[in-house]
Amino acid sequence: MKKLKLKRFAVVGIYVCIVLTVLGGTFLVSNSLKKDEKHEETVDYVDDSILQDDIPVVQTEELKLLKPYNESSVTIEKYFYDYQAEQEQQEKAIIYHENTYIQNSGMDFKADNTFDVTAVLKGTVLDVRDDELMGKTVEIKHDEGSYISTYQSLSEVSVKKGDIVQQGQVIGKSGENEIDKAMGNHLHFELYKDGVIVDPMKHFDQVVPKKAE
Repeated sequence: MKKLKLKRFAVVGIYVCIVLTVLGGTFLVSNSLKKDEKHEETVDYVDDSILQDDIPVVQTEELKLLKPYNESSVTIEKYFYDYQAEQEQQEKAIIYHENTYIQNSGMDFKADNTFDVTAVLKGTVLDVRDDELMGKTVEIKHDEGSYISTYQSLSEVSVKKGDIVQQGQVIGKSGENEIDKAMGNHLHFELYKDGVIVDPMKHFDQVVPKKAE
């Protein structure tokens, strides 16, 4: 068999083709890598600080039972009668009427001048009446916390039965009543939870669970 001999120019041509092929492949790979780098530069990565920060998706505010007034001049005149309280505290929770000592079933708030009486929570007015002994009275039912609040000894009432009132809304003004007339201008306030009368002082400014939507 005869050996085939390639001419010099043919050999050179083959080498040139090989070199061009290698260079062309290198060029294509390089361009592809550059495009990938540009694409990576445009991607926004999540910063570690975002992952570490405890940011709530929904911010919620705590609902608290407010006092039934908003004026700083108002003071506590009589406390709720607690059978387990100290004697000195119990003495401040006794009402004297017609030669009879009565255990206070609520709290009495007093001021020299008439002051606004406000709803302790959002609710529905159950009743508005003029009581012979306790004076004008407003009763409100609150879904949150299963409370019913009663405001007595009012000189004016600015709501009616069936009204929806907001927390902090003015529902009337302080006044006087017959059962404790010597106290003068004041508000007698009572609070019921789950149908049981409770000491309001133990519930004021305490977190109240919101009604489920």
